[in-house]
Amino acid sequence: MKHGANIYKYAKEICCKADEIIDFSSNINLYQPKNDLVLQDATIVKYADQSYTKLKKTISQKYSLKTEQISLFNGASSAIFELFKALKPKKVYLYAPLYGEYENGLDKDVKIKKINRFENLLKTPSYNSTVVFVNPSTPEGKYYDLKKLFKIWQKQNCTVILDESFLEFEELKSFRKKINTYKKLYIIQSFSKFYSCAGVRIGAVFSNKKNLKKFKQPIWNISSLDVEFLTKRLMDKKFEKKSIMLHKKQKNELKKILKRFKYIYKSDSNFFLVKCTNKNKLFQHLLNQKILVRRCGSFDFLNDEYFRFAVKDKNSHKKLKKALKEYDEYSCRNFCIPDR
Repeated sequence: MKHGANIYKYAKEICCKADEIIDFSSNINLYQPKNDLVLQDATIVKYADQSYTKLKKTISQKYSLKTEQISLFNGASSAIFELFKALKPKKVYLYAPLYGEYENGLDKDVKIKKINRFENLLKTPSYNSTVVFVNPSTPEGKYYDLKKLFKIWQKQNCTVILDESFLEFEELKSFRKKINTYKKLYIIQSFSKFYSCAGVRIGAVFSNKKNLKKFKQPIWNISSLDVEFLTKRLMDKKFEKKSIMLHKKQKNELKKILKRFKYIYKSDSNFFLVKCTNKNKLFQHLLNQKILVRRCGSFDFLNDEYFRFAVKDKNSHKKLKKALKEYDEYSCRNFCIPDR
């Protein structure tokens, strides 16, 4: 399972700059206001607070947590790898398809079992195993009511890892409060998605204080600049409000454009999964128009007939609509069946 569509690779392939491509493969918040962060020399010269007190306090207020329930890492992927290193699981159940770093982060001697979410959601994992669930899911963006599953996991005494990195787009209900009652629960939180800052490498694990003491990290594992940016963004209430408003509007717009496909999955996040045929011709046509989409053949239980489109701005949607219309008019029409 590879991560992302690699915009730099495809920019080289069609001989253009990466910023010329409209990247529908990237599921980052479409609202990207101008950054007014002022760089102070003192921020660079002096050592940062190694406890990241201000940022942790900001996160605790934002997510209704105690600061001792927060552990910060150099991105969500780093958090995943360090979590597995600390837990040392022997048997892991991955509810797939899911983000590929969950499999990549496991040692070779770990027994990995994959549960097909589409067909066998309520399958019972073995006793004392570790389970991983991304909610809302990727690549289709479905939000699951986990009450039944969580009861199964508790009965089986499972260590539970939930990734809630896409919750904010539609203000969905979190399982964070369960940290206080179920001691084997860990929540993975990426800040890059909703807060529109993929270049700012900060991710978190939320769990109880005793669990977080298992982590061994460098004294300064996050840069002062990243900390300053994210702290300011988390405190920006206007950013959150406008993000949700724009997301709702642009998501509806994108859904209308994608209804031409034979099948489009219901999404509770900022992207859609569609199924089509003649996938190679469509992918190349869009790429030639400097539009990159996420082919999902590297996800478990899917193939390259599945494409993921992230919600973008009005101008990007307009170009996508035009490119798809041109493909219908001048290319073979058997890759999809228009709605009637």
